[in-house]
Amino acid sequence: MNYIENIPSTHLYVVQGLKKGNIKPPYFLYANNQYEGIGSRSNAWLGERGNLYMSFCIEEKDLPSDVPSPSVCIYFACIMKGVLENKGSQVWLKWPNDFYVLDKKIGGVMSSKIGDKYVVSMGLNLLSSPSEFGILDVRVTNGELMKKFCQELKINYSWKQVFSKFRIEFQKNKNFTFHKDGKVFSLEEAVLCDDGSIKLNGRRAYGLR
Repeated sequence: MNYIENIPSTHLYVVQGLKKGNIKPPYFLYANNQYEGIGSRSNAWLGERGNLYMSFCIEEKDLPSDVPSPSVCIYFACIMKGVLENKGSQVWLKWPNDFYVLDKKIGGVMSSKIGDKYVVSMGLNLLSSPSEFGILDVRVTNGELMKKFCQELKINYSWKQVFSKFRIEFQKNKNFTFHKDGKVFSLEEAVLCDDGSIKLNGRRAYGLR
């Protein structure tokens, strides 16, 4: 587990290090401050000191064999959600890759695939956030959260184990929307499929980011 106090983007740091051969999986990094973070749909993720900014890379062969490639964000988000719940949080996951407390987004997950390797990044508002976002409802440090998350990954949960809980909570999505190809769609009529995709208006959508 590696730590940097200040960094433009943990995601780009790991991606570039992987491409240059300076980083070998498994590799885990977190920072106390990130000032050029990347959020959903390549938007900037505005963060402040003390929140969680983490990225890691892992080889595809080290994932449980039943994890659908387009749904790796859901898989790792579910594991982090379990960590937060064990701390007493009421966090829930909005399809496909956002952390919410009540009706406020408090963080998210994104991924990139480079050859047979995944780079996965998470951001969570632990201490502060812009006014339109929320903050985690329990107190925990970024270092403590990172350590516990890494411990949970070693258990190597199957997709079926983590997805069963995600499915139960999916109805919370019904009052929300998601973006796809520059358009906004309601999740009210969405049907969740076994591989983490959704069926909507006769079409299937995946949440890989």
